[in-house]
Amino acid sequence: MPRNIRSDKKQNTVRINAGEWRSRLIKFPDAEGLRPTPERVRQTVFNWLGQDLTGMNCLDLFAGTGVMGFEALSRNAKMVVLVEKTPAVYKAILDNKSTLKADAALVLNGDALGFLEKNRQLFDVIFLDPPYNQGWLDKVLPLLPAHLGKDGVVYAEAEYAIKPSDAWQVLKQSKAGNVFYHLLKLHHG
Repeated sequence: MPRNIRSDKKQNTVRINAGEWRSRLIKFPDAEGLRPTPERVRQTVFNWLGQDLTGMNCLDLFAGTGVMGFEALSRNAKMVVLVEKTPAVYKAILDNKSTLKADAALVLNGDALGFLEKNRQLFDVIFLDPPYNQGWLDKVLPLLPAHLGKDGVVYAEAEYAIKPSDAWQVLKQSKAGNVFYHLLKLHHG
């Protein structure tokens, strides 16, 4: 008798760790390069940001599971735009939006650079967790000043430590396993 009686594939899940949807599960499919931000990293990031994001507009530019955007909404963000290119992953974010009744989430199926080119909205927090080893941060970071509101910050994950530059100051940074994560703010000169 076959051990695998179920023909449907088990969905991967990640748990929202605070706020209105605390402990709710977000489901997502297997997809190349998709790595949900670990729970302890998310806890640290939202400690950095302050647990209450009331009134903030957020952008989750490489949304993946969408967990960073949903964590922000769970903590009262005014709205979150989630941009995801992979169709199956985009559909999973839409399903999670529906399950959570996350009306303040705008989920877009598209490319990060295309979104930044067309969109003129300003955001208080931008989450960046692009696929590794493809040079995304080098492509995207120079475009973000046009999208950040007056005291806006960028949360960035990378496979390396981001160094301060003429444009960006590193407010906070840490490392978990192979993941370097940072809170960046524009230098205002």
